[in-house]
Amino acid sequence: MARVTYHHGNLREALVDAGLELTRSGGAGAMVLRDATRQVGVSPNAAYRHFADRESLLGAVAVAIQERMSDRMESYVAPAPAGQSGARARLTAVGLGYIDFAIAEPGWFEVAFAGTRQHSDTATPAPLARLLEALDALVASGELDRAARPGAEWPCWSAVHGFALLALTGPLRDLPAEAVRAAARRTVEAIITGLLG
Repeated sequence: MARVTYHHGNLREALVDAGLELTRSGGAGAMVLRDATRQVGVSPNAAYRHFADRESLLGAVAVAIQERMSDRMESYVAPAPAGQSGARARLTAVGLGYIDFAIAEPGWFEVAFAGTRQHSDTATPAPLARLLEALDALVASGELDRAARPGAEWPCWSAVHGFALLALTGPLRDLPAEAVRAAARRTVEAIITGLLG
């Protein structure tokens, strides 16, 4: 009698989805390969057709989270307030969207840049790509000097990433949500003002 094998339509995607579900509230520590395969309904060995190990799956989950973070950052882009250019408003939105994602999804935020081996079609993480685009738009608009552009992404990213960590695990975590939002806006505006100054 022939052995019946389980065939999954897209096992790789299903395992990443299971990883997303596991890490959403539990962070990287909740990503157990056996739990992911059980959730999908396959044996643990089936995962090895797509991922070398747990770290490999966690890397793919991190890329999926980064894409969601990038979408959140993009969703913050709105018409520029009076007196502000569209390029500056876009950079502000990118920063605030990053912080908002981190606060809304702490488990995913932990996984997004946890240092796992990531498997993506591009070497640039999606949130960084959004930041690079926003900075390039400031150069195109003439607000950021072309000579000041190289490396400008690092102080910007450091500011929002550091703020997110302070809001999640530091002294900002006990403040009311509106106070955290106000502090986030002030942080983003200060880094942009410094960058453009």
